[in-house]
Amino acid sequence: MRTVPASGDRVLRVQARLTGRDRQLLDWLADHQVLTTVQIAHTLFSSLDFAQRRLLSLHRLGLVDRFRPLRPGGGSYPWHYVLAQTGAELVAASRSQPPPRRGETTDRMRRIATSRLLPHRLGVNQFFTDLAGHARTHPPARLDRWWSEQQCAAPGAFGVSLVSPVRPDGHGVFTDPGGRRVAFFLEFDTGTERLAVAAAKLTRYAAHAAKGGPAWPVLFWLPTTPRERHLHQLLDTPELPVPVATAARDSLPVGAGPADAIWLVHGGTDTPRRLADLATLGDPAPDHAPAPSR
Repeated sequence: MRTVPASGDRVLRVQARLTGRDRQLLDWLADHQVLTTVQIAHTLFSSLDFAQRRLLSLHRLGLVDRFRPLRPGGGSYPWHYVLAQTGAELVAASRSQPPPRRGETTDRMRRIATSRLLPHRLGVNQFFTDLAGHARTHPPARLDRWWSEQQCAAPGAFGVSLVSPVRPDGHGVFTDPGGRRVAFFLEFDTGTERLAVAAAKLTRYAAHAAKGGPAWPVLFWLPTTPRERHLHQLLDTPELPVPVATAARDSLPVGAGPADAIWLVHGGTDTPRRLADLATLGDPAPDHAPAPSR
């Protein structure tokens, strides 16, 4: 009789104990690499305590691993969660992909934990987990699509024959409680890049649209109000090849997030708009479609 490999036994045993919420988390970790306890709790759970207990269970099952960076001034950050070996095997099986080699998942965690890009990656993920958390607490709002930079770069991601020059930090489709759907590209700014470099990215978005790619709003998520003001001055023309909206994280009202009325449209009025209001600026959001191959 043919026997099932030990790794297959482990995956099959564990999958019977998973909820739909667990599977969503594992898929997100596969696509977006790392999420903190607070991000996971906000998007998927009714309380931080509930999230912590479930994450501990998933850790003991070998589905997720975790690390906790030290703060420069002392103390530590919250736990940062990544896929563990069994979790990576389960996701690979669900996507009809070959399982990762032994040790590959550990190496991946080390690269994530020690990467200089970790703050940027967490910032991008914070944007989308804020949207997902807003959708969870404001039904029937939905975050219909959350693509990573790697998914956006996949051949055919934005058109079967389109080789797109854009490399956004993320792409999403959001539906508000009233049913309005908006698709967008995200450019997450940490404040370390020269603004001229950030503004020059719009040339690629123009080329993307000229090749037949969707002209969705480009969102610049900036760290400070002065930097936001300087970006608008740098763009210096009301007519851009693609719609552009900005928001500054240091000036958000208490409790506000990316779904709320915080977006300033370049060339528009000074009245902040909600994310769903930007749907009228660009091409329509796409119908539901599977994410490109990872």
